[in-house]
Order: sequence, then structure tokens, then C-alpha cells
Amino acid sequence: MSKITIQNLTARQGEKINGYINVTNTNIELPVTLICGKSEGDTVLITAGVHCAEYVGIETAIELSKEINPQNISGNIIIIPLINRSGFEHRTMSMVYEDGKNLNRVFPGNAEGSISERIAYFMEKELFSKIDYYIDLHCGDGYEELTPYVYCQGIANEEVLSKSRQMAMAINSEYIVVSQSGSGGAYNYAGSIGLPGILIERGCMGKWSPEEVEEYKIDVRNVLKELKVLSGEKVNRNNNTKVITNTIYEDSIYTGCWYANYKVGDIVTRGDELGTVRDYFGNILHSCIAKVDGVVLYQVGSLSVLKDGSMIAYGEI
Repeated sequence: MSKITIQNLTARQGEKINGYINVTNTNIELPVTLICGKSEGDTVLITAGVHCAEYVGIETAIELSKEINPQNISGNIIIIPLINRSGFEHRTMSMVYEDGKNLNRVFPGNAEGSISERIAYFMEKELFSKIDYYIDLHCGDGYEELTPYVYCQGIANEEVLSKSRQMAMAINSEYIVVSQSGSGGAYNYAGSIGLPGILIERGCMGKWSPEEVEEYKIDVRNVLKELKVLSGEKVNRNNNTKVITNTIYEDSIYTGCWYANYKVGDIVTRGDELGTVRDYFGNILHSCIAKVDGVVLYQVGSLSVLKDGSMIAYGEI
């Protein structure tokens, strides 16, 4: 009889169970749903809340954990709706509460390191070791606005890249962004150890709505159906998807006020002024100029912008 086990939790064939698992060498307990299908198949990990104010992904994972029926599954699904639980409970947005680090930047982690590093190490040793595919749910953080898109892996072996692209093509968004990193982010690190994965971006600005969650659930179910883990036909997706292989990430060189000249999803031309950073008297400190023709994927949606912090990202079409 097939089963899926993590620590003291086990779901057997045709079962779904909820419980908590401990991040090794910490007092952090993460909520988890284990779904063991009616027949053999691959194991898929779905996580959300790596960045704890990205609420659309978190709520999507919560609802999927309730709605997915083991009788419709071939293989296993592991759902963890809140990886950065302490950050969520202290409203720290991108950062882990205990050490102020961005969890998505510390992989592969360290068993004896800070809390963020211990969570990352735990994810590899306890979760990645049990799976065949990885889906990480994100959205714009509390200060970011974005247009829906999906990242696929860009630096890994050819089989992993092909499967990651296949997963991304099942998403109903206009843009697929090919990652330029081999290790930055949990899904990229997963690719470096042979696990195909994607990171989906939908929603923003520390808000969530039922409509966004419904769209997100369609995305995830489509991927699960593409992988033959969930039965049923995929919902028709956008047939005009554009693949972006060159993305420009602009960080601010000043702390101050950000004034955007474009909205997310807008098409911009090389040489366009994308926005300005100003001081507290309204004087321009920096003007951000587009380096390529492209689309605005995300940008700071708040007035506040931080030195060395994210300002705007746009992809060359």
C-alpha cells in the first residue's frame, strides 16, 4: 500500500490528513496537508508563504488543501500554506521574524545557522528529498504591485528545464519568465538538485480577493493535471503567452519616495523614464531609465522605497 510520511504524520492510500511538522532545531511548527492518491504516481510539493505577506498564494494553498480529493489523485501531494509562519504572525512581510533574513535568499541553508537558514535546510532534507516536482506560490509583497506571470527554471540540466517549462506553460498568464539564477529562490535551488519547479506570481500589495484565489487555484490544478497527478481536463489557458529570457531588476540607490510613471503590465520602450526616486522635499535623486523594450512585471507600489531594495523589474519581449 502506498503512503506519504513526514515526521509523525502519515497519509495512506486514498487518505488526506492535516497536522503540524517541526522545523528541526527550532520551535517552529508548520501546517501541512498530506494527500495520498488512490493510485501510484509522482509526488508534488506545493508551498506558499515563503514571503509571509503574499496572501493570495497563502489562501490558495489553504483552499486547495481543503478541496483536493484523494480519489482524484495519482501519486501524492504535500501542501504547506505557510513556510514563514513566524513572519506571518508578526507581519514582517518578506523577512523571517527571528533573524530579519529573506528566506528565499538563503538556500541551501544550514542546520546550525539562523532560523531562516534552518528552515531552508529543513525544506531540502525533509521535503525536497520526498518529491518529484515543486510548485511555489508567491505574489507581490505588501509594498509590491505586479502583473500575473510565472517563473520557470533557467539553469539546470536539460530534463529539468524541459519539465519546468512544461509546468509553466499550463499557467494562465501572459508571461513566462525564464529564471537567470541557478540557486536564488527555493524553486531554483530545487532545480539545481534535479527537481523541476516553478514559481507563480499572482496578486499583490498585501491584499487578497476570492477572484484572485480562484484564478490561482485554476493555475495550480492545471499544473497538477499536466503532470498527471490530478485527474480531469485542464482549463483552457492563454494562447498568447510570451517567454521572457532577459529580465532587468532595478534596485534603488537611495532611500526616499518612489514615483512610478507606468503601471504593471504596461509596455515600455528603451529610454523611457520608468519612474523617479525623490527626497522628502520632492527633489529628484534618481531617474530610472528603461534599458530595453519590455513589459513592467512588478514595481514598488508604495511611496516608500529603500536603498538597495527592489524598485522595478521589467522583461524584454
